[in-house]
Amino acid sequence: MKRTAVNPWPWSLNYGYNQAEILEGAKRHLVCAGQTAVDAEGAPQHPGDMRAQIALALDNLEAVLKAADMGLANVVRLGVFTTHVDDAMKHFDILGARFGPPGVSPPMTLLGVTRLALPPLLFEIEATAAD
Repeated sequence: MKRTAVNPWPWSLNYGYNQAEILEGAKRHLVCAGQTAVDAEGAPQHPGDMRAQIALALDNLEAVLKAADMGLANVVRLGVFTTHVDDAMKHFDILGARFGPPGVSPPMTLLGVTRLALPPLLFEIEATAAD
């Protein structure tokens, strides 16, 4: 699959994402449900700790991708939902640390919400992937 970044303005690159990407030659398309900071039984983890919740949500996303024989390099779109936008953005270095090594900057939307599915949850990330 060939990815071509589309950035009519460069400001989003400072936040680690492209405005759009042209995808050519993709064979498989994976749509992931939102991943949160839950354990294998679905119990919320790390109440009140945004950084730990972001890290665990990303771990869970990587587990879903791995189960589909994909990885973060295959992610072509992210949707991020949080109950505390400013707090989440303070910890976006975690996303950079995870998406930097595979060298991808998928288009992303960040939305502030009043709550997520389970009250202790602060952060949720959904992804679309292709290969």
